[in-house]
Formats: sequence, C-alpha cells, structure tokens
Amino acid sequence: MAASRRFAMLLTSSPSACEPGMSATSDHPPLAQALGRIPTGLYIVTTRMGEQPLGLVGSFVMQVGFEPPTLMVAVGEGRDHLAAIRSSGRFAVSILDQDSSSLMGAFFSKDSSPFDSLAHEDSPGGLPVFTDALAWLDCKVTGEHSTGDHVSVFGTVEAARLLRSGDPSIHLRTDGLSY
Repeated sequence: MAASRRFAMLLTSSPSACEPGMSATSDHPPLAQALGRIPTGLYIVTTRMGEQPLGLVGSFVMQVGFEPPTLMVAVGEGRDHLAAIRSSGRFAVSILDQDSSSLMGAFFSKDSSPFDSLAHEDSPGGLPVFTDALAWLDCKVTGEHSTGDHVSVFGTVEAARLLRSGDPSIHLRTDGLSY
C-alpha cells in the first residue's frame, strides 16, 4: 500500500476501541487523537532580536542529550521567534508549573509586551527568564533541523536554575495535529 494512502487511512479510519478519555465518536481523526495523547510540558521560550526581548508559549521542548546537556525546541517555520533565535544564537526555556502557568496569558495578549508586566531577569547569556517559573535553562544554539511546519532548534545548556521544588505542568491535546 502506498505511503500516502496509509497516511490517509490514519486520518480517516474510525477506531474500534478507545482508551479511557478517548471517544470513538470524536470529531478528530484517529491519528490526531493518538498524537494528542503524547504529553508535553508547558514552557515560555525566550530570545532577543537585537535588544528587544521576544517570547512564545512552547510545548515542543525536549531534553535530547546528557553530555553536553542539550535541549530541542520546535518553532513554527516563518515565525519571527525563529529568525530571532537564529540571529542571536541563543534561546532560554522557562519551565512552568501549576503555580506559574498563568504567565502564559500575557503571551496571548496583543495589547502589550509580556515583558512589561511579568517579573523576569536576564540569564547569564543575556536572555529574559521568568522568576515565577519553576526553573529555567539558558542555551546556545548548536544546530537545527527542518521538520515540516516546524524547525527543531538544538541548544547546549550553558546555565540553569531550579527556582523551587515542584512538578512541571503537563499538557495533552485533543487534536494532535494542531495547537
């Protein structure tokens, strides 16, 4: 069977059995439902465009190496944030937990910069990190890989701080094919 036909079947086939919390009558195709079960954290990814701080709410973040400690963040192709990360050669990740998840709201507002209203400081690499987050990591870009509609950017962790004990927020999507 051709790969494109197999993919089309994943998008349209009805599941015969579902795990708890899943619905065989969902409006989302089986592939979207299955991908939505992959848990992700909630993060604020920051960088700078010149002197201007820039940030986005991210969930496609993962540790991908121990020595050296390496992170991967996936950023939508064509976003200003991706151009800024490429230009600065750095990104920082503030890890959110239940107590700090409200920080995300400021990044969805078009009225003002979230950096005007949220408590933050500069990391040793000069990037904004949020003092109310659970922890933060400051990374130097080491490479990237295009993965379709996102670019996976890899960075070596050069500085980090755990700001308090606790567990990170975990996010599940109902549709793993969109935000």
